[in-house]
Amino acid sequence: MKKKILVTGGAGFVGSHLCERLAQNKNNEVYSLDNYFTGSTENHVDNVTYIKGDTKDIEALVNFTPDMVYHLGEYSRVEQSFDDIDKVWEYNKDGIFAVLEFVRHAGCKILYAGSSTKFGDGGLGRSASPYAWTKATNTELVMNYGAWFNVPYAITYFYNVYGPREIQTGKYATLIALFKEKMKNNEDLTIVSPGTQKRNFTHIDDIIDGLVLVGENGYGDEFGIGSPEAYSIKEIAEMFGGKIKILPERKGNRMLADVVSAKTEALGWKSQRTIQNYIEESKSKNWM
Repeated sequence: MKKKILVTGGAGFVGSHLCERLAQNKNNEVYSLDNYFTGSTENHVDNVTYIKGDTKDIEALVNFTPDMVYHLGEYSRVEQSFDDIDKVWEYNKDGIFAVLEFVRHAGCKILYAGSSTKFGDGGLGRSASPYAWTKATNTELVMNYGAWFNVPYAITYFYNVYGPREIQTGKYATLIALFKEKMKNNEDLTIVSPGTQKRNFTHIDDIIDGLVLVGENGYGDEFGIGSPEAYSIKEIAEMFGGKIKILPERKGNRMLADVVSAKTEALGWKSQRTIQNYIEESKSKNWM
């Protein structure tokens, strides 16, 4: 019997890589549910069935019973969430309730992709933005469903993911992809003040290694998947080598976050790639 796996957000940056890895196992039948808010058909991979729609409508859209749900399909930007609070609520709060009810009735395990903003600045980061608050409270609801209804769950936390298929331009571009695009176009590297805020940049392949491992073997909270090496945004810009332009400080911009990865490492996971190597490789390919 094949294992039916549903990935919400499967056409996004992280989700498409997860779908690709899962689909390589011939014993898996992989499905994606995505509303294409930040996902793209360009991220579609072979041997995956794609369903278009919102997670709040999962009951009506998914006509099979999965063995496993990876719930990645939520709004995932900090600074932009102040302007997009209606979308944040719909995708993150309405969505999580619908998905948890779905897995409860399906009787399957859920892996929830939490946010490392929950651990930012000694815990103060959990309420620093609409995005951070919804993600932090969603982890509590997932744990409560485990306690109330015996829903098997694992909660993971990503730390500043980079790699192929990042969003490169526009409002929702991510930092490393944005810097690559700016270098390619000979533009200034823009840094939000003060520039000393630290991040644990983690390669997408390391993230997927951790996700699959935790999905198969992890139960409970605090499965962090993050590189142990932290760099300030200014240090990253200096690695790129471009001219730096400082932007005014913005709301919700945490200064640091502890990497909570002991439980993931206990399963056998370890960060294998470094941001320095990725930047050097990108340079050699003229930022492609």
